[in-house]
Amino acid sequence: MSTNSERLDQCQDFGDVFELVKKSAEQSLGRRRAGLMLYLARLPKHIGAFHTMGTNGIVMNRTTLDMITHGARSMREINSYVYSILLHEYLHTLGYAEESDVRRLVHDVSLETFGPDHPATQIASKGPAAIFPNEAIGVSPNQSPDVEVIPDLEKSSRRYIS
Repeated sequence: MSTNSERLDQCQDFGDVFELVKKSAEQSLGRRRAGLMLYLARLPKHIGAFHTMGTNGIVMNRTTLDMITHGARSMREINSYVYSILLHEYLHTLGYAEESDVRRLVHDVSLETFGPDHPATQIASKGPAAIFPNEAIGVSPNQSPDVEVIPDLEKSSRRYIS
């Protein structure tokens, strides 16, 4: 039986990571939901993603994701970033509205799921700068369309690196 850390390492796309997000949130908090969509959009660098309450959409910052995927040293780091961002927004979709509560829960769930030394827990604790050097998230690589829809997040095979 593989550990959660090994499961995250084996993730190949958004759908794989999101399955682990849902499982870890349900295990830690006893809550789960389905029917979400993921959108990739170019947003200001200080916004990793957002969810508008009452909708089924999560919008992830394509610019930051591109910088992370080009600056990361490993798939573990990339998957940890995607996990942390998706978990944060997933908690909003479960009805947690206060940012301070969500940040604390992301840390708590990550700690319970992966332990204190895992990159996902480090990101949850200190933000992406905890594992990504400033240079890795400072310059945007190739620009692509403004918004891309990942229509069925729970069955998506869309890879983050293209």
